[in-house]
Amino acid sequence: MKKTLLGFALSLAVVTVAAATARAQGEGSAAATLKLEGQVVCSQCWFESDDRTKTPYGTAADLKCAVDCAAKGVDAALAVREGAGNNFKLYLLEDGRFDKGAKDWLAFMGKRVEVAGTVERRGAERKSYLKVNALNVVAGGNAAASSVLQDAKVIGTQVELVLRDLYGTEQRLSALGGRVVVLNFWATYCEPCRKEMPDLAAIQNNYAALGVQVIGASADDPAARSKIMGFIKETKLNFPVWLGATVGDMERFGLAPVLPGTVIIGRDGRVVWHKSGVIKEAEVKKKIDELLLLATQEQARAAAGAKPRAGGEQQAKASDAKEEEYASSVPS
Repeated sequence: MKKTLLGFALSLAVVTVAAATARAQGEGSAAATLKLEGQVVCSQCWFESDDRTKTPYGTAADLKCAVDCAAKGVDAALAVREGAGNNFKLYLLEDGRFDKGAKDWLAFMGKRVEVAGTVERRGAERKSYLKVNALNVVAGGNAAASSVLQDAKVIGTQVELVLRDLYGTEQRLSALGGRVVVLNFWATYCEPCRKEMPDLAAIQNNYAALGVQVIGASADDPAARSKIMGFIKETKLNFPVWLGATVGDMERFGLAPVLPGTVIIGRDGRVVWHKSGVIKEAEVKKKIDELLLLATQEQARAAAGAKPRAGGEQQAKASDAKEEEYASSVPS
C-alpha cells in the first residue's frame, strides 16, 4: 500500500512539472530553455512549398527569396521536424547571447544548425520565438545557393581595399571613384593568373581613355618585390600593381579563396560583378560596355533636363546621337 501511494505521488509530481513547463512555454511572460536542431529558413519563403519533405528548402530560388524578405524585415526561423511526414514547427529567431556577426541571419540561411536558447510564445497567434544563446552549424547549404547569398551581400555594396604599390605608397580603392575599376587578384606562382594577363592588359589599353582603370592586387609577399617585378616585365603589364592582398580581401569582394579572381566596380564605387577563376576578355568587355552605356544615357538625360524643353522628337534625336557617339568610341 505504501509503495502504491509513493508511486502515485511520484507520478503526480511528474505530471505537475510537465504541466508547469507547458504553461511556461504557453505564457508570454515565461520562457523555457531548449536545445533544438533544425534548418534556418525564411518564415515566409518556407511556405512556398506545401510539402518540404518532397521539396527541401535551400534552393537558389529559396535563398534569393530569403534575401528579398530579409530586406523587408521578415523574420528568419528555425524549422524543426516533429515526428514523421511533413510535420515541422517554426521558431522565429531572435538575438540572444550568440553573436551572428550581422543584422540578419542570411549567413546561416539554408544551413542545418544546433541551437540553444529560450522559447516564448507571444501574440494573438501564439507564435514561438527562439532567443538564440548558442548556435553550431551541423551542415551547410548547397554551393549554388551559397553563391546567391554571397552575391546578395556584395553586389551593390562599397568595399574598401587599402594596399601599397610597388613604391611603398598607400593606395585606396575609394580614391578611384568616378572611374570603372577592374580589380584583379593574382600572384606570380599562379599559372592561371599568367594566362589572363594579356586580356587584362588589352582592356587597360583599349578602355583607359573611357575612364576605365585595371588594378592588379598581388597576393605575393610584398618582400618578394624583385620576383613581382620580373613577372610584370614578362607579362608586359601596363596597369598599376598593388601588393599584399589576402584571402580575406578576396572574400570581402565575394570571391572564393583561390586565385585568380576579378571584380568590377562601378563609377559610384559599388561592386557590380565578380568572378572567381580565369576571366574571358569578352565577358569583362561586355560588363564594362554596359556600365559605360548606362553612364552615357544618364548624362544625356541630365543634359536634357537642364536645357529648355524641346520637342520630344528633338530630345530623342539628341539622346540617340549621344549613344551613337559612345558606341563609336568603344573598341570592338
